[in-house]
Amino acid sequence: MVLPSSHSSRLKYVSLGVLVLQTTSLVLTMRYSRTLKEDGPRYLASSAVVSAEVLKIVTCTLLVFMENNFSCRAMNQLLKEEIVYKLSQTLKLAIPAGIYTLQNNLLYVALSNLDAATYQVTYQLKILTTALFSVSMLGKKMGRYQWLSLLFLMAGVTLVQWPADSEGDTEQKVLCAGSQFVGLIAVLMACVSSGFAGVYFEKILKETEQSVWVRNIQLGFFGLMFGIGGMIVYDGQRVKQWGMFQGYSVITGTVVVLQAVGGLVVAVVIKYADNILKGFATSLSIIVSAIISYFMLEDFNPTRVFFSGAVLVIAATFLYGYEHKPASSTTVKV
Repeated sequence: MVLPSSHSSRLKYVSLGVLVLQTTSLVLTMRYSRTLKEDGPRYLASSAVVSAEVLKIVTCTLLVFMENNFSCRAMNQLLKEEIVYKLSQTLKLAIPAGIYTLQNNLLYVALSNLDAATYQVTYQLKILTTALFSVSMLGKKMGRYQWLSLLFLMAGVTLVQWPADSEGDTEQKVLCAGSQFVGLIAVLMACVSSGFAGVYFEKILKETEQSVWVRNIQLGFFGLMFGIGGMIVYDGQRVKQWGMFQGYSVITGTVVVLQAVGGLVVAVVIKYADNILKGFATSLSIIVSAIISYFMLEDFNPTRVFFSGAVLVIAATFLYGYEHKPASSTTVKV
């Protein structure tokens, strides 16, 4: 179905606005939930990942149901044809699903050890990893603006992570540095996994034509399997002792919902928006996260070096999505 130009444009900007809201809310809420001191046990990150996958599967199933005019028979037939009969295509999604599950767990580790603003800026290194995997796996050719943006990105992230001189107890500094190092390693691993999984998923989408929601059901199914396996291996004892939903609260539920919605929002953005506008949304999210962290969470004290690095990362995001089009390539459609 071809949407009218005005309707498509409206969906594009609405989806970008929702992406900014979702990204900012998820980072800040997740950070708050992992640093909040409670009397009982803290909720398990592995459990939250599993819950998010279940919610994503349910949501996508409902969307497929709506696309098939609320017909259970038509929906069941579609899912059977696309998932069961095309099993070889379905199994290909086990790879990105497993990587996405790892990535989601790494984000919890990162936000347990880094402030929201530092995490947001450093996580933009996924632009670099995505670019490198696109060149190696998809044979994508990048222009000078894209390569220049990667240099800006590397410089910006370096400045963001530059240690600030401050007075305080030496032992506390060592502990904070160690915690920040763990968070940095986690977010860097998340960047690599995000880049590979995203490009691999893009390659699958280009090979076959299929509903985005059906693809998300397939991803969610494998993600749920991997998530449950990881929860049993790493947190099995705690689950037996306190249950899967230990430490859950309204904040935890909000994190789960935002994480599940994230994948769906990105799918809509990819469908209706372009790289330049998506870069604007990502950069705006960084700025909003930094402002809220400074005024509300009080766990972020920005320095001039941090702001310089953030500006470079934002500039890199814009520049990466810029495409120079010569005047001769312009055509007039009648």
